[in-house]
Amino acid sequence: MENSSNPLIYFSKNKISNPCQLGGIETSVLDNGPGKGVRIAWVNTGGGLRYKIVLDRGMDIVDAFFNASSLAWISHAGVLHPQPFSNQGIDWLRTFAGGLLTTCGLSHIGGPESDQNGTRGLHGNHSNLAAELISVKQPDVRNGDLNLGMTGLIRETTTFGPQLELKRTISGTLGENYLKVHDEVTNVGNTPAPHMLLYHINCGYPLIDKGTEIIWKGQWESMDKDPNNRIFNASNNFKTCPDPMDAHAGFGEDVAFIKPHGEANGTAICGFINEKLSLGLSIKFNTLQLPWLINWQHWGKGEYVTALEPATNPPIGQAKARTEGTLIELAPGEKRNYDLELKVITEMDDLENLLKINNH
Repeated sequence: MENSSNPLIYFSKNKISNPCQLGGIETSVLDNGPGKGVRIAWVNTGGGLRYKIVLDRGMDIVDAFFNASSLAWISHAGVLHPQPFSNQGIDWLRTFAGGLLTTCGLSHIGGPESDQNGTRGLHGNHSNLAAELISVKQPDVRNGDLNLGMTGLIRETTTFGPQLELKRTISGTLGENYLKVHDEVTNVGNTPAPHMLLYHINCGYPLIDKGTEIIWKGQWESMDKDPNNRIFNASNNFKTCPDPMDAHAGFGEDVAFIKPHGEANGTAICGFINEKLSLGLSIKFNTLQLPWLINWQHWGKGEYVTALEPATNPPIGQAKARTEGTLIELAPGEKRNYDLELKVITEMDDLENLLKINNH
């Protein structure tokens, strides 16, 4: 307890009856609208960060707030029931909630495709699969244990085919404004299994607004490889968010594929800074696990969003990755681990340090 830097936590030991007065995890079921019956978990960190894990959508995170400010973009659809048989064409978009984290994979990321290995829809199955919740860890304030988190299993499997299992833990600390995602992907089948993974981190207003800085460092090219792409071209300041654009109505979008710069140990940081709000969000990942970063920009009116997406591959699809020799094939029993940390930034020195990534 004495090691906590949060005064609310430090002085609370003898002043509360129930730790949920400070924060914690509350599981529940939605009871209205198109998501009726979907299991969720609200996590209140007690420091201002609150977010909603949707257990029935691959333990992805939809709503996320810091104090009064939303961090995430949420689609018109919002939280819907999982559709495990929607892995056809672009049906994935019908149930895409946006949100702070949508997981794409586990065996395919990219557009719909068909080859001798099967037919795959946009961005794979994961976000349409329900998790089996195996643990919930509440903070134990009386004994000075401020850790909180939950762990679940998500299975992408078919008889006579690839069988992948993801064990996800989302964790944090009471009084601290960050969350960590640790994923362990295992091939539990008896044959090699293709594996691709992308973390679609979707941010929106008011964090994302005209003038918000998009933070990343690395070599890049536009998805269409056009040097005159309307957003990602050498003469445009594509790291500063613009006003909504008529050109991004409907399917209008622009995307960059980035090879991010990491430290010697692989650590890389990207994120967003809204200087008007003195608010930022940093995203830490490891380029040894996730060697690619994608920046999606979609500035449609009423659909104003940008995403930073650490990934094993750019979203080129399983077939092209196999042709290029970049597709991961997990042997039976083989595991891969992935780690993300999302942190709210409000201190001026920390905001300036995050901004230096762009200035360098």
